[in-house]
Amino acid sequence: MAGRGGTLRHRQPHGETVSVEHDISQDDEHVDVIYQNPKNRNPLELLLESHKGSVIVVATLTALAFALRFYKINHPDQVVFDEVHFGKFASHYITRQYYFDVHPPFAKLLFGLAGWFVGFDGQFTFDAIGDSYTQHHVPYVGMRALPAILGSLTVPVVYAIMKESGYPTVIAAFSAALILFDNAHIAQSRLILLDATLIFFMSLTVYAYIRFRKLRYREFTTEWWTWLLLTGVFMACTWGSKVNGILTVFAIGLAVLVDLWDILDHKKEGHTMAILTQSGPGDSFMSPAFQETLAGNEMLLNSKEIHYYDTVTLRHKDTKMFLHSHIERYPLTYADGRVSSQGQQVTGYGHNDTNNNWKIIPTKALPETGRGRIVRNEDVVQLLHVNTQSLLLTHDVASPLMPTNQEFTTWPKDDRSRHNDTLFQIFLVNGNPNEAWKTKSGHFRLVHVPTKVSMWTHPEQLPEWAFKQQEINGNKNPVEKTATWYVDEIIVEAPEADREEEKVPVKVPKSMNFFKKFGELQLLMMQHNAGLVASHPYASSPINWPFLLSGISFWTDNDAKKQIYLIGNIIGWWTCTVALSIYVGILGADLLARRRGMDPIPDPVRNRLWNNTGFFLLIWAVHYVPFFLMNRQLFIHHYLPSHLASALIAGAVLNFVLSETINYPISAWGNKTRPRPSQYSDIGIKGPVILVGFSFIMFLMFVFIAPLTYGTPGLTGEQVNSKRLLSTWTLHFAAKVTGDA
Repeated sequence: MAGRGGTLRHRQPHGETVSVEHDISQDDEHVDVIYQNPKNRNPLELLLESHKGSVIVVATLTALAFALRFYKINHPDQVVFDEVHFGKFASHYITRQYYFDVHPPFAKLLFGLAGWFVGFDGQFTFDAIGDSYTQHHVPYVGMRALPAILGSLTVPVVYAIMKESGYPTVIAAFSAALILFDNAHIAQSRLILLDATLIFFMSLTVYAYIRFRKLRYREFTTEWWTWLLLTGVFMACTWGSKVNGILTVFAIGLAVLVDLWDILDHKKEGHTMAILTQSGPGDSFMSPAFQETLAGNEMLLNSKEIHYYDTVTLRHKDTKMFLHSHIERYPLTYADGRVSSQGQQVTGYGHNDTNNNWKIIPTKALPETGRGRIVRNEDVVQLLHVNTQSLLLTHDVASPLMPTNQEFTTWPKDDRSRHNDTLFQIFLVNGNPNEAWKTKSGHFRLVHVPTKVSMWTHPEQLPEWAFKQQEINGNKNPVEKTATWYVDEIIVEAPEADREEEKVPVKVPKSMNFFKKFGELQLLMMQHNAGLVASHPYASSPINWPFLLSGISFWTDNDAKKQIYLIGNIIGWWTCTVALSIYVGILGADLLARRRGMDPIPDPVRNRLWNNTGFFLLIWAVHYVPFFLMNRQLFIHHYLPSHLASALIAGAVLNFVLSETINYPISAWGNKTRPRPSQYSDIGIKGPVILVGFSFIMFLMFVFIAPLTYGTPGLTGEQVNSKRLLSTWTLHFAAKVTGDA
């Protein structure tokens, strides 16, 4: 083949016929021509490239995948790692109790469906790791079978991705083997966890997009629309499985933007929708309006309209502390030398106490009876501390712990000299004008009228002089979201109030626009996911993941010295990491050579490297790089989607190394295409030999690590030490290493 900078491939002997297929007519005018004689191909290679051979290979891969993932799937018969969460969520779906989680519901819905299908009644609550399934008669094997099936099917999908991308059977099998024999993928697929569902649908998304992309010259045909819609469906299933599934959406979106940019080149031609309807443990995360749509919710059943002169308790939404006061006063000076007002202390207290009782005093004339005595949104009120008969007040004095915020104190009710400083306005969160204020559901901000600060609290405790209670202060942001409170209960009802309670009908769940509920839930999921910042002994940094420097302890049995430790097949992971490095090096070398006027890679091969393998690199990067920007807890299983993408890259790199050619062209031709010379990837007998040899080595490593993957058999301390291939692996039951005397 003639390159632009020199003779880099063989030219056509004179008079030999050329096998041609179709390609897009607006490609580079320069055409690299490869002349190959199919009769010269190795018989084994020809067999593998036949339809029958491909079917045999993918059937073998799939059978092995099912065997490895279902092997001893009943062990252990105890709750393992995050089964404590996702098994519990499945039980909530069966009992229809509302719950909150940072991840979308699709995969958990599938677990609920699987549990219902195998007879799980949802009464087992997965409270703690190590709880017995068999003692509680939980059909856990049926629930674990769901991710095992999806994890097994991921292997043939990886194979199909490579085949549809134009790679030979051997190369497709190589990429599939990297997933087939990987201990981390197998461990994740055998338990009630979300990652197997996420990765399965991610791989289906990649497969469907490649099928769609290959039809780009047959736009708007039935087949084109089918694969476009399937790409969207699988993408939605991916995002619906786990919150980081949104990265798949971003990856496909970026690929589509690249395609659109290419197209713009003027040089080219071209019943209820909800299942969780019952009150449950997730209620408190949601807004009052959301909670009142759930049957049995406390807000729905117990919320009451609040009247003037009711005595109530007020509670902070986030910290659940009661607004509290007592006769003790602030010290004259604080530890940092600042001076206080020496007023009566106002604090946050976590327990029921009569010092939590406040009476709501009106600042306007009221009718003697009727609904005109109800407290409403934006009313200006005073809060009277019942035990000390003093009014809540804030003023321009620094609070004890935060010099930038205002001190809260009280003032004698009969002393009107500071009347204005005791005025507060009630703003209901998302409330309508004149809306009635209610207990439980009436979340509100209490804003001081003269200074516009919001009554606020935070978890930091006051010193001993305040009995280590929580500080209450004035936040200078009047719309601060964390300055949200609610009335917990009415302690003493105003005698004048005409509540007509006997006439109140039975309360039924309210309706709320589905998309409002959906939007609220999505926002909360993202906020709480970002808030998972607490330390964890098995959390790890993204920079460690490709090198498999650490894993996660899923489960231990101290008596039998058994453990499940999530760790990958080190042979496969390091192969993928090396392949990534080689691929980036190839691209860099190609850019440098072309900059110097040389053309070392023929156009079809270069296009495959940049476009198809580049797409795999995009999938890898988009599912990996964002984790460097996150402050939440991170674990090695977050890398599994990127690991799958790196397995695809590894296959592409192996094809580049073994063959000077590729299977080309592979896209369906259309009205704007013209005949182009075809070629095939000529990997010879060395391809199958490498596949068999590499798969055998990976299998040996898989078997070596298998006791950590399956949690059986138990290992002695010395055996544990032998399986600790890297010093950074934190395995249980390791023998102590003693030096020679």
